[in-house]
Amino acid sequence: MTDFQKLKEQLITYSKKMGVDKIGFTTADPFTELKARLYQQRELGYQSGFEEKDIEKRTEPSLLMDGAQSIVSIAMAYPKKMAERPANTKGQRRGAFARVSWGQDYHMILRKALEKLGDFLVDTTPGARYKSMVDTGELSDRAVAERAGIGWAGKSTNLITEEFGSYVYLGEMLTNIPFPPDKPATDLCGDCTICIDHCPTGALVQGGQLNSQKCIAYLTQTKQELPEPYKKAIGNRIYGCDTCQQVCPYNRDVDSHFHEEMEADPELARPLLIPLLSLSNRDFKETFGELSGSWRGKKPIQRNAIVALGNYKDVSAAPELLRLLDEDPRPVIRRTVTWALQKMWDRFDPNMRVQVVQSLENLLVKEDDEKVFQWIKEKLDAEKGNCC
Repeated sequence: MTDFQKLKEQLITYSKKMGVDKIGFTTADPFTELKARLYQQRELGYQSGFEEKDIEKRTEPSLLMDGAQSIVSIAMAYPKKMAERPANTKGQRRGAFARVSWGQDYHMILRKALEKLGDFLVDTTPGARYKSMVDTGELSDRAVAERAGIGWAGKSTNLITEEFGSYVYLGEMLTNIPFPPDKPATDLCGDCTICIDHCPTGALVQGGQLNSQKCIAYLTQTKQELPEPYKKAIGNRIYGCDTCQQVCPYNRDVDSHFHEEMEADPELARPLLIPLLSLSNRDFKETFGELSGSWRGKKPIQRNAIVALGNYKDVSAAPELLRLLDEDPRPVIRRTVTWALQKMWDRFDPNMRVQVVQSLENLLVKEDDEKVFQWIKEKLDAEKGNCC
């Protein structure tokens, strides 16, 4: 007869050899509290649209694997600081990928670790089965990790661990092995609301809820035109947002450099903005394809880079922005260009302004997007009014 406590200890030992920084165990019982919260979020319109739409699948592990009895949760800590941060100077402005996108795609890293853990179970235990998932699976990584004792859900909605703060990647595997469960972690946030207070867009709601429709991390991944109120708040972020993590007291003294594959390439994590605007699909995949932040393709990255240049009011970007306005077939990109040009308009010197106006006059006759056409026309009319 299998000693499941001993098997658990063996798996814990093996997980450390595989580079797993923390491991926890919980039952495959339904996530009843999560289910109620998810239905509430749906009613409030807080969901992002990226998550699994079937709430039953997200909260009923038995629907995902026949005979599921346990869930094994793992956490791997990632760095807070890069070894060398490149200069961000006038004319050489840079964008920012959130830390979750530094290094190799964490989905692949954790999937490999979970596969090795699962194979260990299969090799050592007759009849053992498993199903693993990372981020894009049906289950909530955070809810599983919370119940498995990895950490607690902060008001930022991030999972916080005592050892590594919230800078951890999460994954889990369902198994038919009835492991003794661990106790859920204690919530240590208390009355602290610093993450809520510092959220740039007010996306964090009291009670540990996130309005994804306001969250910069979500907004930077969308492909449509960004809502006007959030463009300034995005700053120079081109993928994700770290603000709620940066201000968290539990992240103050942590900086985990345990996995070489998670270390940032400074030129990728903080890329120059203007070169991003001319990347082909092939160039984008070759340069950024290994980052988790590349999963939505180049369009959101380029759109966000244009917004960042507008927020910097970087007039050196004007020629490239005008090229996009002339050549890019994507209306969202051209509309975003007009916003950026508007932001930097008052910084154009007289010669530059003349060149920009001439370009706009040539573009007016060919522009077929109503919003872009209207902006160009109004801008040209205003310039004529100023010179007469």
